[in-house]
Amino acid sequence: MEFRDLCTLETFRDVCRPRGYSENLEDVIKKEFTRIKGVTYLDHAGATLYPESAVREFCLDISRNVYGNPHSHNPSSRLTHDTVDRVRYRILQHFNTTPEEYSIIFTSGSTAALKLVSETFPWSAPTATEPGSLFCYLTDNHTSVVGIRGPASAQGALPFPVSPREVEGRTRDGVVGVVGHDDHGSCQTPHLFCYPAQSNFSGRKYPLGHVRGIRARRLYPACDHRGRWFVLLDAASHVGCSPLDLQCCPADFVPLSFYKMFGFPTGLGALLVRNQAAACLKKSYFGGGTAAGYLAGEDYFVPAANISDRFEDGSISYLDIIALNHSFDALQRITGGMDNIQPHAFGLARYTYILLSSLCHGNGHPVAEMYTHGQFDSPSTQGAILNFNLLDCRGHIIGYSQVDKLASLYNIHLRTGCFCNTGACQHFLDITDQELKNNLKAGHVCGDSVDLVDGKPTGSVRISFGYMSTFDDCQNFLSFVVDCFVDKPAQVDRVRLENLRQTQTALCGNSNQKLSIKPLANGGIEREVETCRQAEPSLVGCGRPSSAVDTTLLKNPYTLTNIYIYPIKSCAAFEVCDWPLGASGLLYDRSWMVVNSHGVCLSQKREPRLCQILPRVHLSLGQLSLHAPGMDNLLVPLESTATLKTSQRVCQSKVCGDRVETVDSGDEAAMWLSDFLGQPCRLIRQSPDSVRGGKKRLNTDATTAVLSFVNKAQYLLINKASVDLIQEQIRSRQEFSEDRQPLDTQNLISRFRANLVVAGVEPFEEDTWSQLIIGDAQFLVGDRCERCQMICVDQDTGTKTKAPLLALSSCRSGKLTFGVYLSRQVQEDSPSARILSVGSAVLHRTADPSL
Repeated sequence: MEFRDLCTLETFRDVCRPRGYSENLEDVIKKEFTRIKGVTYLDHAGATLYPESAVREFCLDISRNVYGNPHSHNPSSRLTHDTVDRVRYRILQHFNTTPEEYSIIFTSGSTAALKLVSETFPWSAPTATEPGSLFCYLTDNHTSVVGIRGPASAQGALPFPVSPREVEGRTRDGVVGVVGHDDHGSCQTPHLFCYPAQSNFSGRKYPLGHVRGIRARRLYPACDHRGRWFVLLDAASHVGCSPLDLQCCPADFVPLSFYKMFGFPTGLGALLVRNQAAACLKKSYFGGGTAAGYLAGEDYFVPAANISDRFEDGSISYLDIIALNHSFDALQRITGGMDNIQPHAFGLARYTYILLSSLCHGNGHPVAEMYTHGQFDSPSTQGAILNFNLLDCRGHIIGYSQVDKLASLYNIHLRTGCFCNTGACQHFLDITDQELKNNLKAGHVCGDSVDLVDGKPTGSVRISFGYMSTFDDCQNFLSFVVDCFVDKPAQVDRVRLENLRQTQTALCGNSNQKLSIKPLANGGIEREVETCRQAEPSLVGCGRPSSAVDTTLLKNPYTLTNIYIYPIKSCAAFEVCDWPLGASGLLYDRSWMVVNSHGVCLSQKREPRLCQILPRVHLSLGQLSLHAPGMDNLLVPLESTATLKTSQRVCQSKVCGDRVETVDSGDEAAMWLSDFLGQPCRLIRQSPDSVRGGKKRLNTDATTAVLSFVNKAQYLLINKASVDLIQEQIRSRQEFSEDRQPLDTQNLISRFRANLVVAGVEPFEEDTWSQLIIGDAQFLVGDRCERCQMICVDQDTGTKTKAPLLALSSCRSGKLTFGVYLSRQVQEDSPSARILSVGSAVLHRTADPSL
């Protein structure tokens, strides 16, 4: 059989039955990877390629936004801090875990992450009563993992190399007293076991079940050694083309480099630390940002409580971290996720493996010596990496340096050498320790071009595939091998080829692995123009205090003059005459929010034009309408997100430090908002499965309050008498300033963005209240609301004036608080207590009855 007859797309599909996204990949390459035209790039295990859209979007991002040092507290710094936090959540989501289980420590790469573990792990030397720590590692590990033995040995730990065969061949089931990570008997000696999820040399994937097996002391060498075993899973090679589910393999330490996944940014990695194991890590050095406090003149230091803060010395590479958002977006947009990438890359690698390993010279001798474990039959046991040496027609190995030079002539980019994995190199090439030492004495070092010593190879050739690799890449490489290294005519070992073709494949990957990012829905939303009533529920009377309420300390009736809801956080107010009360406040108050392209909440501090977006809730129609100058009206359904959740993206967002699960409201709403605001953004709403509590935010031990996307509490109340005092102060200050534009009462009230406005008697009397009854509904008064530059935004125009904040500071003697937070007591069941109405009597109880 002629070899060229097999180099067809039909053969590829027949042999490998590839799955994934290859149908439109040519169009993607032309659009996203124009720079590789004429290049066959086969070094994705070294660094994959970045799509051009990710770089463009990143450049637009940093050109559009001001990102400051996250250690500061100014607006640009807060934007950086919030965006970096969003990236942390996104990384954890990608690996199917949560901040409750893992923390992320950003590093300069996976090597720096490994070095961090080596320097902070609590190695112990042997004593008369306790054994010393073991640093155990597979011999098929990257140099950076093996390098841990230096710091470990220096502190008395014993290096303990084991072969993969020893770990898998020696198991111990049913060990008495050994059932989990925390059950290790009286011996507390910490040991560390390190192994790669995927060999960077051969692409072999090691069982992820080793994580639990080692910690439970069922696998060798843990089964033979007492103590507490921790597991470091080197994921740097694995995550480039394969999903990793940390729910299934909860390793204690997971180092990785992001350029292996995205190609951009470089110089950025991370150490994922299992929170249960984090307490064991100890640092001696501390740098900027890692200290909660210290003394310069005394040996006194308290580390930061947060794990990430504690180990990220100095300012993190925040612009590179922000770039990850765009890399995640591009990866998802192009491929749909790692569950698609894995079968695509594996299919290409398998096809190349089958043909290359079946290829023969004209005399029938094989062309390649393959270095694999098994027959390349499943993506669960083999990654998209091929390692081999080429052979001449006499069976002699052709030096990898010669292969590398000729490949460059064909514009084929591959890698040669030992790939920073001496253990695997020795194993596959049968290089003894003494031979390695002799080669070193003779002048051969890692990375040079000395490929043969006495006819024996010192290294090999590695090609590896990525998500943008194509069938043409396979053809170009195989054609290069035939053209340059095969004695013609090129033949195929039919028996071997047929055996490989009949091997069972599992190209769909692991069904237990979950997508970290779900696709967006494409369904549209009908647009209508509608004039809305202010309130749709029937009016309720002013109401009286319930007879069951103790009114002995309730004083001075006030009146509820205004009710505002803010359906979309930071957008315009929706004023109503009466409105239902929900579990988290006024029904639909702050149920939605606008987020930027990174998933970070947009507020008027960052985007003042939000105030010109006017949402209206139509309860009878089950719709939310959006209005804005120059835009057609948009309708968004009020339906339960349980329905939306099946078709739209579920993601995690952050509101005032709290993590919440959200549901995306669809592409039409995103396009509408993006067009008006002039930047990519989306509309999201709180998931019904997400419960955000606010008990700790209130000065009370009462029932926990459930929160929507509000800042700190269910309700915010202001006193009109206090507003009048601020207005007087503004007028007084304007007489001596250039800003002489008067602010009317309504304009000022709108700037404070309260839910409830009461007509009171004395300014700031509300600061002393502890309980309120409005109509028949009971409320507890919590903290005062701390104000920021948000009150400087004119809610009609979006322009900013300094006067309100300066006046507030003057009135409050430097304090910037205005209004009080409320939470609702929900014990009452009367229907009238479930609706608030303008004109209702407001009774209050003060914290001090003598007031």
